[in-house]
Amino acid sequence: MNSKPKTTVTFYNGLTTIGGPMIEVAYGKSHVLFDLGEVYRPELGLSMEDEDFETLLKYQLIGDVPNFYDPQITGKPIDTKRWEHSAAYISHLHLDHSKALNLLAPEIPLYAGPITAHLLPVLNQDGNFLLPAANKPKNYTRPIISAELNKPIQVGDITLTIVPSDHDAYGATGLIVKTPDKTIVHTGDIRLHGYHPDWVHNFMKAGHRCDMLIIEGTGVSWPERVNEENSEEFTGQKNEKELTKTIVQYQKDNPKRQLTFNTYPTNVERILRIISDSPRKVVLHAKRAELLKKALKQDVPYYYLPEDEKIDALDPNLEISYADLLADDHQYFWQVVGHYDQLQEGGLYIHSNAEPLGDFDPAYKPFIENIEKRGIELVTLRCSGHADIAELKEIIAGFEPKILAPVHTLHPELEENPFGERILPKRGETVTLS
Repeated sequence: MNSKPKTTVTFYNGLTTIGGPMIEVAYGKSHVLFDLGEVYRPELGLSMEDEDFETLLKYQLIGDVPNFYDPQITGKPIDTKRWEHSAAYISHLHLDHSKALNLLAPEIPLYAGPITAHLLPVLNQDGNFLLPAANKPKNYTRPIISAELNKPIQVGDITLTIVPSDHDAYGATGLIVKTPDKTIVHTGDIRLHGYHPDWVHNFMKAGHRCDMLIIEGTGVSWPERVNEENSEEFTGQKNEKELTKTIVQYQKDNPKRQLTFNTYPTNVERILRIISDSPRKVVLHAKRAELLKKALKQDVPYYYLPEDEKIDALDPNLEISYADLLADDHQYFWQVVGHYDQLQEGGLYIHSNAEPLGDFDPAYKPFIENIEKRGIELVTLRCSGHADIAELKEIIAGFEPKILAPVHTLHPELEENPFGERILPKRGETVTLS
């Protein structure tokens, strides 16, 4: 007589790093994988051309996951007798959760929230966002199924439900995985100080008393720096709405001064709020304007750098001359993406979670020094995409998990579970839920 299957959770990557979680839930002959990102390690100095499969595994940038990757990449066939039902899911746009999605075997369905599914091919249209797929053009993005939020998806014996959440990547979602005997929740990246805390509270209700909560813990990664303004714990602004108000206030306080800024490209909602609320006309670089046009069908004022090629999708009536922007000190608030040596001395530049992302990136210090050499005031306005220590405790309390599994953090041991067990799985470890 065959014994009844048990639910297993295998942790392949992203346990003691900021980003890159790859986790499998399996039951019987069904299994699902989430996410499909690459750990961000700029100190390695790897280019896209350097990131072949073996290099990615060598530096533990991705997990050594069997029976999910494309056999044309791994050289290993997928065991279809062992696994009759397979699927994968990505929680949001950020590269540490999505960059490796083209490595997934093409026959395995890949699910994401509708905004993520729609935006990723646009972000990768030049082939410089995602890792390449085998035997495909550089700018190929494999099919992503746009899942209906809050509607169950059946993968053999496993049910997936993708739910709205809040992060600084537009369209971020969380995942509830149900097997015949267990419920596992994957938060993805999460916070309570974004535009939609109500979505997070609804997520907690839907996953309340789950058997396992797999939660990101970026906010506990730097205990020695909790009180420092430059730590991840210090968001700079209490919440996203406050950040927008601060940006607007800088414009009001500097009526005769060149004002420029930059943000991270996937933080679409922040840029939409800035455009909506700014007293000056907001002008984006043409590539960012193209993203809004193709993804959201929204036209915004834009400019080209001298070396840029024209983009057919953009309305020529909305183009602002780059020379006019360089000469302006009162009319425009514009996104600067290079040529900082051409900005006006005495101007003000706002760096709002843009690249380079922080002092952990070797490019950050030279970037800051280059701007300051021009006599430009640099203001860093941040609002973290991640829950801080207090919010993490509130989120854990909202779920009341029987087992807590912290991932996506330098210090998983600092997250506690007052409602049950806390485990600290190692890379490649399988946990059986009995």
